[in-house]
Amino acid sequence: MGIGSFFKRGKKEKEDVVEECHIDINADDCGGCEKCATACPNNVLQILDDKCTVRDAQVCKSCRVCVAICPNDCITVN
Repeated sequence: MGIGSFFKRGKKEKEDVVEECHIDINADDCGGCEKCATACPNNVLQILDDKCTVRDAQVCKSCRVCVAICPNDCITVN
């Protein structure tokens, strides 16, 4: 057993932690103002057909900026 194996024992492998983020958008209340899509720092939301939709929920960091800026309170992040 060499000195290199001593150092390798002390290292722990990183575990990938995937946090599930669920975004609910009430499309009936959405006015398509684009405030949420513009404010999202992770580019999770987009506007399609004058309604907010989720582009990629896995990228969401649950910062809830979209919830805070939505004037119609139609976004929920769990």
